[in-house]
Amino acid sequence: MGPMEDLDLNTPPRYLDLKEIQKNLPQHNLSLPYPEGSMGRYVKFSSQRTRVGWNNVLHEVLMLNHLAYKSHRAYVFQDYIWGQHHYPWPLYKTWEIPSRTPLGALIGGPTVGGSWEAGDPAPRSIHAQHWDTVCPEDRIKVIWTHEVKNKFNLRWVTGKRIFDVWNQILLEAPESCVEIRPPSRDIEQEDRTPLFDWTVWGGGMILDMWEEFRSSPVSKLLKASPIVQRAVERNQRLFELSSPGAEGSQSPFERVLAVHVRRGDYLDHCTHLAKYASPFESWSALPWLPDRFEPPSGGTKTDEQMQEFLSHCLPTNEQIVEKITQVRRDYERDVLGRTESNDHFITTLYILTNAKSKWLDDFIKHLVKTHQWKIITNHDIVLENAQEKDVEMAIDMELARKSAIFLGNGWSSLTGNVVHQRLVDSNVSMSNRFF
Repeated sequence: MGPMEDLDLNTPPRYLDLKEIQKNLPQHNLSLPYPEGSMGRYVKFSSQRTRVGWNNVLHEVLMLNHLAYKSHRAYVFQDYIWGQHHYPWPLYKTWEIPSRTPLGALIGGPTVGGSWEAGDPAPRSIHAQHWDTVCPEDRIKVIWTHEVKNKFNLRWVTGKRIFDVWNQILLEAPESCVEIRPPSRDIEQEDRTPLFDWTVWGGGMILDMWEEFRSSPVSKLLKASPIVQRAVERNQRLFELSSPGAEGSQSPFERVLAVHVRRGDYLDHCTHLAKYASPFESWSALPWLPDRFEPPSGGTKTDEQMQEFLSHCLPTNEQIVEKITQVRRDYERDVLGRTESNDHFITTLYILTNAKSKWLDDFIKHLVKTHQWKIITNHDIVLENAQEKDVEMAIDMELARKSAIFLGNGWSSLTGNVVHQRLVDSNVSMSNRFF
């Protein structure tokens, strides 16, 4: 539980409790033997993206942690820095600008200093504040991202090619402390992009990393943070059926279809994606998943093509209902072996959405009246303190991760990250669906 000053949902959290835990991680002991301690091997990626949406940061952070792991270095984890317009509190209430959230509030596992599997000799991740202690400036080997990109021609290449080049550099560097830095702002924009930039995540170029990344301890040991886990456990009652012993259900989430419905900014965003015939993003683009969609080559040029694209990126109410109905039917038939169309096992619909209340209220009324779903939305989740409000998006994602079926938007980084975790959890392909 957070300290008393973090109980007020109208005030941003200070995270004094978590910061104290973070400061006192056991691997911050300088006397530990190699590869930790004062002579350990470390890598800090100062090139990591900041001030963008959480899920754009998350998939990069996990891949960089995997890179550090493979190069036998401790990953230096940093706070999540918000784009201020996304922050849950108004500017005048913030403690600092830009606003920050400790990474350990959002996720758990080795990425934020947790242990590796028993017997794994890999050094544990350290926090950026400890980096300043264990790696003073005179011991740091600085590697500039644009110089490596230019030397090895790392533009419009696959994720595996980028990963292998950087892994070799980090393995061969004799220095114990390596910092990967972006160039100054007087360098061309193209040269200031992260190691794994939008062309890799958004263009299907990351997919040749899938098998390796899925099997990585970074993926396998990734879990909800204690803050997120507490919120999920407390809200589980919302998903429970009125008759607890109904049909052998061991967990209420076994009967849940979680659907990610984007609205708001997605009207302009989907139009932009259609113009450039953008494929599904990150792990949503894995070719063996259901619901593959190939945009027309050369971009969307006709009204018919645009409407087809929007049916996947920004579906209408009727298209959403039709897809939800199809997804439930497919899962119950192909996974559960049920053929009785009116006797449903999947009875609860969890809606993750940024939609305004009027649209959402009307949509829910239609679903309940016409299709007899039990409806829960992310707006129904009870948040007990400001820390939970701060990580609300991570709570949504954990609920989607635990659900029997997940129906997402293939261009959404949130969907891509949920699909990654569900596949690592060994959920069947048919349980990961797309509009």
